[in-house]
Amino acid sequence: MIDGPYFVLTLLAALGSGLIAGVFFGYSTSVMKALGALPAPQGIAAMQRIKVVIVNPVFLGVLMGTAALCAVLAVITFAVWPDRGAVELLLGSALYLIGSLGVTIAANIPRNDALTKLDPEAPESAEPWRRFVSEWTAWNHVRGGAALAACAAFILALAA
Repeated sequence: MIDGPYFVLTLLAALGSGLIAGVFFGYSTSVMKALGALPAPQGIAAMQRIKVVIVNPVFLGVLMGTAALCAVLAVITFAVWPDRGAVELLLGSALYLIGSLGVTIAANIPRNDALTKLDPEAPESAEPWRRFVSEWTAWNHVRGGAALAACAAFILALAA
């Protein structure tokens, strides 16, 4: 059974990955649908503003703090290799680090950066906006699913 500080790290990783999964779920199921339904100039302007507002200590603390916890858990698990929960801990860590944070860095942030360069009022921005909504949301599903699966893996590790 996982106990002591190892338990606390695993619990915090489960909570962090679950919280991030919830944020991504909220974006996919409501925020992006609402923004995509707006006229392009309004949708672009709103998402450009959201991109600025989301970069805050609370969100980044949970996103990056969970990544740090996952990295620490992976290293400790390799070093200690507990009798129970090791596979789940490594799986949860990989899912979060690669599937959630990695996808954020490789897929969502570059799209956000490209969106920043669009002029919301320019007619030629409408097509890139439609493409952005579709592609960004698809990758958001991937990173949200990975964060949720990581949460489940950590819970399974705690239950092992």
